[in-house]
Formats: sequence, structure tokens, C-alpha cells
Amino acid sequence: MKIALLFATAALGVAVAQVASAATETSSIGASASVTTVCTMDSSALAFGEVALTGATPGTATVNVTCTGGGDYTVGLGNGLHNVAAQRNLVSGANILAYDLFKENTHTTRWGDAGAGLVSGTGTAVEQTLTVYGQITTGQTLVAGNGTPYTDTVQVTLTY
Repeated sequence: MKIALLFATAALGVAVAQVASAATETSSIGASASVTTVCTMDSSALAFGEVALTGATPGTATVNVTCTGGGDYTVGLGNGLHNVAAQRNLVSGANILAYDLFKENTHTTRWGDAGAGLVSGTGTAVEQTLTVYGQITTGQTLVAGNGTPYTDTVQVTLTY
């Protein structure tokens, strides 16, 4: 019995020694993310309606830009499919009607596709609406479009 009791006591001592020698290790997980500037854009049509015989005929369109917060962008407008020497033109068959696009409603600063002609902004993660101010050039000989409207297509370029 003494041998059994001695053996049981020794076994208990080994078990206690194993519990007493348990250790804990810790580690950490690094977390990171990067946010790059991402933008989306859409635009509306510019409809001048019926062109006035006297005076300039204005019209407006919009370009809607949404960029991540803090992201800088520029918007440029091309000269259109029917431009001649950078003059934007609406066309109906062989008939041409000159027009232009501007940054403000006073029609003084041409909205173009480079340098000072660009419109710039900074994203806020909320849609920003930019207004395009169009105007039919005055002093033109107006020719009816023979049932076909005068049209043009202008490329809008968003750079970010």
C-alpha cells in the first residue's frame, strides 16, 4: 500500500508541475487599408430649343461628378464632332449653327479640354453638379433644319 500511495503522490506531483509550467503567448494582427481616389460621372443633354432670330440662344446641361473625399479631379469638354478650327458646331445636313460652352452663366470663360479651359474640383464623396452653359453664337444666317434637328456630340473627360 505504501508503494501505491507513493506512486499516486508522485503522479499527482507531475500533474501539478505540468499545470504550474503552462505559459501564454500573445501576438497581434496588423490591420491596414488604403483608399485611392475613385470617381464616377454622368451628364445630361444640352437642348437649346428653338433658336431666336436675334440675340444669342442660351441652354444648359449638367455634369455630375462623385469622387472619394479629398480626391482632386478635372473635367474637360471636347470641341464636338462637327468642330471647325476649334469652333463647336451643330449640324443639320449641310447646315451649320455655331455654338460654344462656358463655365459660367455670363458666357465669358470657354469650357475646353486643356489648361485654363478645364473645370477642377475636390471630391467630397457626395455628387457634385457642374453646370455647362451653352450659347448659340449671334450674327449667323439661320437656315431651317428641314425637319431634322441640328445636333453635335461633345466628349466629356473626367481626370482624377
